[in-house]
Amino acid sequence: MALGLPGWVFALAGAGALLIVLPLLAMALRTNWAGFPALVTSSGALAALGLSLRTAAVSTLLCVVLGTPLALVLARGRFRGLKLLRALVLLPLVLPPVVGGMALLYTFGRRGLLGEAFEVLGIQIAFSTIAVVLAQTFVALPFLVLSVEAALRTAGTKFEGVAATLGAAPGTVLRRVTLPLLLPSMLSGTILCFARALGEFGATLTFAGSLAGVTRTLPLEIYLQHETDPEAAMALSMLLVATAVVIVALTYSRTSLGRDGVG
Repeated sequence: MALGLPGWVFALAGAGALLIVLPLLAMALRTNWAGFPALVTSSGALAALGLSLRTAAVSTLLCVVLGTPLALVLARGRFRGLKLLRALVLLPLVLPPVVGGMALLYTFGRRGLLGEAFEVLGIQIAFSTIAVVLAQTFVALPFLVLSVEAALRTAGTKFEGVAATLGAAPGTVLRRVTLPLLLPSMLSGTILCFARALGEFGATLTFAGSLAGVTRTLPLEIYLQHETDPEAAMALSMLLVATAVVIVALTYSRTSLGRDGVG
């Protein structure tokens, strides 16, 4: 037991933990474990799982490629409008996913801001697998930006400044000093991005729809199965919960190892 904490802190902490753990326990108790293997290996379930894994992997890669430079700009940049930019970038964290899906639809839909230009080129984004990737990237990107920006602010600019005074070019400083310092945080942010993308539902349904084998990810399959086959929906939900638990555990174990290494 931790020292220096009054008993009421543990009582409230226990209540908070129960609020999260009890619903998960209730799901586990209601799951048909005897039929679990058959329920999670049906053709529809496997197709949805495969699509979720593929699109989540691509969207996570996009988050790393786009989010890392964005975090660098937010942490190191000094220009008017920086605070507004940060607020807009982090907006998907608090925005209802269905609103994000509508925003994407009005941007990339057939009559959207950019959608008409893509239609002229023969590219349809809305209600396609590309739409799934964009929706997942939209909601997951802030997780990587937060992780990397926080690491940059904690690390400061001392090492980068020393490298610059020794004559290193900005690109060299970024490659040889900044990015190695960010690797633990980038790894944690990447794992969280993958987990968020894997569980994305609202923006995907609104922007990409639910087409079997094209846009029907595992969360959408669970939603549909809930109406027709609750046992299958419960089994798939437990599969998604187990996957999320493993991902979060990996994230925190990596973070703990990073702290121990620094300490």
